[in-house]
Amino acid sequence: MKNLTGKPSVDRPWMQYYPAEFANLKVPECTLYEYVRNSCPGMDVPAMHYYGTDITWAEMLEETDTVAKSLKALGYGLNSQIPVFFHSVPQFISMLLAAEKIGASLVCRDNTIEENAEAVAKTGAKIIFAHDYLSQEDMDVYVEDAGVEKVILLSPYCKTEKKNIPDHIINQIESLYSQDPVREDLRMSWEDFLALADTYTGEVDAPSDINRPLYRAYTSGSTGTSKQVIHSAHTMLGIIFQMAPYGAAGDFRPSWLLTCLPPCLVAVVVSMILSPLTSNKYLILDPYCDVNDVDLEIMRYKPNLWPLIPMFFEVLMQSERVPKDYDLSHLLAAGAGCEAYNNGQLARSQKFLEEHNCHITFTAAYGQSEAGSNCTFPCPPQYKYGNGNIGIPMPLSNMSIFKPGTTEELGYNELGEICKMGPGNMIGYDNEEATAKALIRHEDGNVWLHTGDIGYVNEDGIFYVLTRGNSLRFDGGRLIALTMENRIIDAEIDGIVDAFFVIAPDKAHKGYFLPYLYVVLEDGYTVDDIREEAINALEVHESPVEIIQLPERPFFHFKTNRIGLTNQLMAAAH
Repeated sequence: MKNLTGKPSVDRPWMQYYPAEFANLKVPECTLYEYVRNSCPGMDVPAMHYYGTDITWAEMLEETDTVAKSLKALGYGLNSQIPVFFHSVPQFISMLLAAEKIGASLVCRDNTIEENAEAVAKTGAKIIFAHDYLSQEDMDVYVEDAGVEKVILLSPYCKTEKKNIPDHIINQIESLYSQDPVREDLRMSWEDFLALADTYTGEVDAPSDINRPLYRAYTSGSTGTSKQVIHSAHTMLGIIFQMAPYGAAGDFRPSWLLTCLPPCLVAVVVSMILSPLTSNKYLILDPYCDVNDVDLEIMRYKPNLWPLIPMFFEVLMQSERVPKDYDLSHLLAAGAGCEAYNNGQLARSQKFLEEHNCHITFTAAYGQSEAGSNCTFPCPPQYKYGNGNIGIPMPLSNMSIFKPGTTEELGYNELGEICKMGPGNMIGYDNEEATAKALIRHEDGNVWLHTGDIGYVNEDGIFYVLTRGNSLRFDGGRLIALTMENRIIDAEIDGIVDAFFVIAPDKAHKGYFLPYLYVVLEDGYTVDDIREEAINALEVHESPVEIIQLPERPFFHFKTNRIGLTNQLMAAAH
């Protein structure tokens, strides 16, 4: 390892773990459509699997061309914004690639119907895309709040047959339908939409521009106000290209299972759909698996790779349907992104893998919608996961720690704001003021993404993420959620199964915060049984104002529902 200057952005010590040739890699200067097409291993090879049906590369690319013509026939074209409310179905891929061909962008959101309509209103679009279980009640909101005149409706059973689908998946799909379908005069079927291509004779392809907006997705709102994040083909390829080696097996084509997660999330589209699709993985789309049935789908498909979030693995570990001798060795990699994993969650996950004959390391990862999805890769095997370890930056990225709210770079092991520069960073938000706060030009001349996450990097280039924002307590001291959680977990207090903190605003002291500890306890234990040991495990300023028992960890948009709990605390404070 060369001598360190003290500036991580200059030293980039994580590069010692990559082959030398990785330093000279360059993101291809091509369209997303070109990159996808060039990744084709053979037109007759299945590009993906959808509930009993293999869809070949030829079929996928042919549908893309048809969709592009049909979009033009509807009046969409250069710089159009097309609202799409699909699950992770094969047609979403065709829509995205077709939008690029005609110079348009997709707008995706999965919040309340009012927030979805707000997103549509911003686009000016009169025609939207949704699944055929959309109700007339919801359509009325799109009509009244956004001026929508027509919806193209896609059936979940398109490209498959019910006989190929397990009952629990069919039950989930059927539960989505209402007794109030969209009126005939407001709807068009997906099949009729595709048929529009047969009569369209005008120009289809727009001039290529890899920096033009292509994909607009909204942050989940689980940590604050939902914002529209804008990506281009080039920013998306910045991550897709770097993700290519992940999960590579060499002697066979690994299977990659995507359960539940919708394409309104940047990570899903970039790292969970397009990355495996373009790196010779067998992509299995399973969008209608209820989150509580991921255990059944894992045992049914036996995938080699399965993009995980904490909620999925919790379901798997708590399942009574997974036999104690079930063999999980089909997994080549396992880890959780989406939010920080505390030491207890990591230990339980690793133990579960070992008990099921899967001798891989359960890893943690880090990323943001604004960063194009993944920011890091798993760290070298000599480093144990825990205490916020989220691995090393991807090879073409630069990451470092800066004094919050400034462009002053900090040194190794100093706590500050994690910032990222390099391929994958968003074009911006749809709000110039918010963009200016997130994408900042530093003294080195480069534009850095300020993530708002707090952490540090050590001399070996391993990054640690501990909390979000700078939460100070009025009486003194900084509240760092993950550090506090790990103090509780590492104390191994009898009765505690899980524990996490919510750092909520201090109503009595504006600008300051208070810690609330939530615990999941073994049967027979109460908060009184663990209170003293829990408080003793913490620093004085970390002592919770209240310890609250829950039956299980609550989730919202697949993350721990801290914002919902914060709202409850604020309401109670009144």
